Amino acid sequence: MVKEAAPVDSEPVRAAPGAGLADLSPAYFGLVMATGIVSLSAQMLGHRSLASALFQLNVVQYAALWLLYGLRAWRHPRRFFGDMVAHLTGPGYFTAVAGTGILASEFLVLRENLVAGTALWMLTIVLWLCLTYPIFTALTIRRDKPALDRGISGSWLLAVVATQAVSVSSSLIAARIGQPFRLELNLLALSMWLWGGMLYIWMMSLIFYRYAFFRMSPGDLAPPYWINMGAMAISTLAGCLLIANAPDAPFLTSLLPFLKGFTILYWATGTWWIPMLLLLGLWRYVLERYPFRYDPLYWGVVFPLGMYSACTWQLGRVMELGFLSALSRTFFWIALAAWSVVFVGMSRSIARMLRRGGR
Repeated sequence: MVKEAAPVDSEPVRAAPGAGLADLSPAYFGLVMATGIVSLSAQMLGHRSLASALFQLNVVQYAALWLLYGLRAWRHPRRFFGDMVAHLTGPGYFTAVAGTGILASEFLVLRENLVAGTALWMLTIVLWLCLTYPIFTALTIRRDKPALDRGISGSWLLAVVATQAVSVSSSLIAARIGQPFRLELNLLALSMWLWGGMLYIWMMSLIFYRYAFFRMSPGDLAPPYWINMGAMAISTLAGCLLIANAPDAPFLTSLLPFLKGFTILYWATGTWWIPMLLLLGLWRYVLERYPFRYDPLYWGVVFPLGMYSACTWQLGRVMELGFLSALSRTFFWIALAAWSVVFVGMSRSIARMLRRGGR
């Protein structure tokens, strides 16, 4: 007989307006992911002033979140580490990996700062190692486990996003340095790209099974389900960068047909998800009238939109598909609008929390 799940796994963690430090969402580095990719997409499309402003904001956000995470681990260690080994909250910590990788990419692309970019890339790898194996080991050996419909969500795919963030930053560094490390970095980028793709297949099979064979309530369709698309979008971006690096890595040149084929597969898969997610959103908010209020998990919607813009632009460049430019620009403005709405919601939530704290 399957035992009841532990309380911490019964529902996704939500940092409601006014929630204290103990309730800080493990997935809050999604803020850095979302801001960073919108900044990078703005840079690609020629909006350099906007890209620079978002980058500077992101540096502040990144530092503030590390401070808050550190305080939470110090003052509420049981909650902090308990969330890490829970089925619905543990994967949220992968936003720290992906956020660090995205910020590394910003330093490399927007500032051409190889020192800062490399330092953040190294931190990304350390975080990936320190979270990937402990989290999945803990979930494997844990005695009390939830049923599939209560224990898995789109947030599990943040592990894929984190893995591909390592691939993206590795490719960007490889394009900016010479031998003897260029080949090694490209091999690392390729390996992580392949591993991320395999991980997506494993996890998406379970998520789609949960979609089709278990009852879904409006509350079950939390914003991280947009990572279904976002994980494929960042996989597409990683593939495009590998294709761009092929002239400097003979082993990548020999794999070009494979790289191009799978990159198109990733992009097509991500594109397929967009109408599906929109329809599910209409069902959740319009038909079922689910309340729309700020939740840090909504950064998990902004990030995929921004990443789809960036990956589509890169795909058009490396595959010489110029007609994709209009699609990339359209999704950039959608992502920027979504970022603005969620940022205003976050600011109002923080303001309410501060007012309550001052009483």
